[in-house]
Amino acid sequence: MRADSEKRLLQITVAAACLVPLLAGGAGILRSAEILPGVAAPLPIDLDSHFRYLSGLLFGIGIAFAFAIPRIERNGALVRALGLIVVAGGLARLVSLIQHGPPGSGHIFGLVMELGVVPAIMLWQARVARRFGR
Repeated sequence: MRADSEKRLLQITVAAACLVPLLAGGAGILRSAEILPGVAAPLPIDLDSHFRYLSGLLFGIGIAFAFAIPRIERNGALVRALGLIVVAGGLARLVSLIQHGPPGSGHIFGLVMELGVVPAIMLWQARVARRFGR
C-alpha cells in the first residue's frame, strides 16, 4: 500500500473512532448518568457533577483526536498522549470488570476501544509517521 493511501485510511479510521468519545461524551454532558441503563433522576448532585465532568473529558479527548487527523503523520506526540489517557481509563475499567464482573455491552465496547483499538491506532500512527520520515 502506498504511504499516502495508508495515511488516508488511518485518517478515516481515527475519524470514525473519535465519534465514540464525541457521541458518548456529548450524551453524558447533556443527560448525565441517565444515559446508563437503570439510572434515573433524581441523581445525587455530586454524582451528576462528576459524571458530567468525566463526560466533558471524554468529549475533549474526541476533539483532540479529531484535531490530529489532518496531519496525522506529524501528530505522534498528541496521538500517544491521548492514547495513554484512554488506555489508563481502560485499565481502570478493567479493574471494575475484575472486581465486579462484566458490565453492559456499551462498556464492553468501550473496553475494546480503550485496550484494543486505541493502542492499535497508536502503533499504526507510528508506522505512518516512519513512512513519511517523521
